[in-house]
Amino acid sequence: MQKILDLISEEMKKAFAEAGYDAELGRVTLSNRPDLCEYQCNGAMAGAKKYHKAPLMIAQEVAEKLQENAVLSEVCAVAPGFLNMKVKESFVRDYLREMSGAEKFGFQAPESKKMIIDYGGPNVAKPLHVGHLRSGIIGESIKRICRYAGHEVIGDIHLGDWGLQMGLIITELQKRQPDLIYFDGSYEGEYPKDAPFTISELEEIYPTASAKSKEDEAYKADAMEATYKLQSGVRGYRALWDHIIAVSVADLKKNYANLNVEFDLWKGESDVHDIIPGMVEAMKKGGYAYESDGALVVDVKEETDTKEVPPCMILKSDGASLYNTTDLATIMDRMENFHPDKLIYLTDKRQDLYFEQVFRCAKKTKLVNEDTELVHIGFGTMNGKDGKPFKTREGGVMRLENLIREINEEMIRKIRENAETKGYEIDMEQAGETAKIVGLAAIKYGDLSNQASKDYIFDMDRFTSFEGDTGPYILYTIVRIKSILAKYEEQGGDLTDMVIDEAVNGSEKSLMLELAKYNAMMETACEEIAPHKICAYIYDLANAFNHFYHETKILTEENGQKKAGWIALLALTKEVLETCIDLLGFSAPERM
Repeated sequence: MQKILDLISEEMKKAFAEAGYDAELGRVTLSNRPDLCEYQCNGAMAGAKKYHKAPLMIAQEVAEKLQENAVLSEVCAVAPGFLNMKVKESFVRDYLREMSGAEKFGFQAPESKKMIIDYGGPNVAKPLHVGHLRSGIIGESIKRICRYAGHEVIGDIHLGDWGLQMGLIITELQKRQPDLIYFDGSYEGEYPKDAPFTISELEEIYPTASAKSKEDEAYKADAMEATYKLQSGVRGYRALWDHIIAVSVADLKKNYANLNVEFDLWKGESDVHDIIPGMVEAMKKGGYAYESDGALVVDVKEETDTKEVPPCMILKSDGASLYNTTDLATIMDRMENFHPDKLIYLTDKRQDLYFEQVFRCAKKTKLVNEDTELVHIGFGTMNGKDGKPFKTREGGVMRLENLIREINEEMIRKIRENAETKGYEIDMEQAGETAKIVGLAAIKYGDLSNQASKDYIFDMDRFTSFEGDTGPYILYTIVRIKSILAKYEEQGGDLTDMVIDEAVNGSEKSLMLELAKYNAMMETACEEIAPHKICAYIYDLANAFNHFYHETKILTEENGQKKAGWIALLALTKEVLETCIDLLGFSAPERM
């Protein structure tokens, strides 16, 4: 289905051609003065120099050709040469009717690609904190948007589950419980199925061990020895590691589920540990990797670089691998096992240079195909009202589950307050479930409405408000539409037998025109991988609906055809809004 702007532009291009000018001058855009017109064309301004004519004269000649047009109801040439226009109500009606009956509202998906999105990155044995919020929320939305666009998308959490941190945990466990069977080198039996620790104990063990290793050289040496034994395959250490992974992953799945974030793969750094030696050897044989100050590196600078791009280090001078090594091995593994056309990574934007090095190295060493796309989407930080990274009241890093709990408590308070104001009683259990749905919308919309690369202020009061550019406001709009549709059915109306009619007032036409922007918006959001474009659209759409709602007595309208047309318009609005919030990763309750 063509975008509405393209259809209007076609009419304008014909008029330019009929007036004797280049048809390409007839490109139409949305009006930047909606108080004056709905659409505009500045082609006459661009054509003035080429045709040695005053732009207003060109505009007037083109406007003459559009006086009896099937699409445009009004075309005015305005000094110094703008073409201002409005479209016919019948044209918008027909466009929305086609949208209503089309799959995905007529959105035309691009050529399908196979993608892997890396958007988790938490370390095992540690609780999720607010620093993990953005990668999970943005990555989940991007995954959904890309799938909606028709791509085959695989989401991978990419756990930090290898290296010294594992050795630290095992060392601390051994200090506390030296008699555990896992530390008996002569034991050959089956190890217990249950872990010798809980997630709470595990989350306390790691920071304790990390602190000790910084103060005690002998303790750090023990941890490095434990890391070596684990990576060398010592049975007891591998069994303990299995417990650490199982307990951590179970907790991570619970916490990510609270964010409505899902991963197709739960792979980690450990999955590529065994293929690193072969990869390194291939880089040496290929003449890509060489020694520099004892370390193994690959040059990745290019002649066009305007800033210094250091070599990509593959192995440290002691032979140990780094994050670079693991990420490159992961790229190799993904290419061999999944053959993706595109790899997308979600991390803090401060890692831009790091990923530039890794991607260049992957291309240079032929770990990926020449046409494989490697994309890093760097996001900004979530800050408190003081402009600094978000912290607890005590100044520590806030656990994600605590942030979610605080948001939910605030939403319950507001739902209760809203019920008291409107004079109806609420079921507190139901209110609790509603608060979770609305709270998630508050968190996700508050994040996604900002361009990913920008820092933003986490303002609980604003994010949980039922008014303004917030998730709760969007949900409140959807719930309002659901309520109207339900009452229409109670009156005996049939929701399956409705047809959108021509607009009868300005606010209705404004709502219809907002709906008609859907395909253009979705195309841009998919091309630019930009959830904030969807947020901006649904905020405008919600505003347009609420303006129409407050000006129109929908359910008391006596003209049955007119009422059915409005109900059809509301149903399409609800479907579009619900499609969009699903792409953002949240849903709407039945009532608020």
